[in-house]
Amino acid sequence: MGTDAQMGIPLNIVVGIVGGLLGGFLLSLIGVDVEGAGIIFSFLTALLGAVILLFVVKAVTGRR
Repeated sequence: MGTDAQMGIPLNIVVGIVGGLLGGFLLSLIGVDVEGAGIIFSFLTALLGAVILLFVVKAVTGRR
C-alpha cells in the first residue's frame, strides 16, 4: 500500500497484528475455520487484514 517509509517498523508491526486480528474476525464471520487452516493460511489472513486496515485508514485520513 506504499506506507512503509512513512510508518516505520514499530507501526508496521502494530498494523500487522491488528490486521491479523481483523482478518481472522472477518473470516470467522463468514464461517471460515481460521484456527485449523495452517500457517500459510494464517499468514494470508493477516496480510489481507493488514491491507484492509491500511485501506480504511487511508480512506478516513485522506492520505495517498
